Amino acid sequence: MFASIAVSVSAVLIILMPADIIQADELKNFRELIFVPETLKPIDSELKIKVGDAAPDFILPSIQGERVSLSQFKGRKNVVLSFVPAAWTPVCSDQWPGYVFARQLFEVQDAIILGITVDNIPTLYAWTRQMGDVWFPVLSDFWPHGVVADSYGVLRSDGTTERALIIIDKEGIVRNIKVEDINVRPPLDFIVTSLSQLNKEKKRF
Repeated sequence: MFASIAVSVSAVLIILMPADIIQADELKNFRELIFVPETLKPIDSELKIKVGDAAPDFILPSIQGERVSLSQFKGRKNVVLSFVPAAWTPVCSDQWPGYVFARQLFEVQDAIILGITVDNIPTLYAWTRQMGDVWFPVLSDFWPHGVVADSYGVLRSDGTTERALIIIDKEGIVRNIKVEDINVRPPLDFIVTSLSQLNKEKKRF
């Protein structure tokens, strides 16, 4: 049953994009603010973590005015770290609204997303407000610049981050990693399948 829901959501996301999440009369204005970069080198970093490692802990400020740590979810939630390169860019502005639409899929899997970029708080606040807000914590790895991204090995040579998804279980262990071509939106299926498999494994014990 859950697999069929995942497929349905993926199909709907392809059609929806942010257009059905943002009010129609705001979409045009939002799109006019988006910076369109040239095609970038798909991957420009080297991972410093692997599946089975303890995920490096961190504390980062959020647009909600709180300081959020990875360890605060230990024993409580599976965590999906979603590193995206930069605010106000096309693929990033499609990726996170998709997670807004799919909130129930994360809740079913007892998971939280932590969205991370190297932009500062005012930039992230304005961007997420313009795209229609998000339900998950959005964190700034701005200063010291990219220190968290670097600890995971997803900091690019130009100071932005890779488009990376890192699945971490409730014990704080890295369970899956996907570093996507920076020019491409990663499939939601990767997250859904990873979390589903993780929870199936937990039920065996």
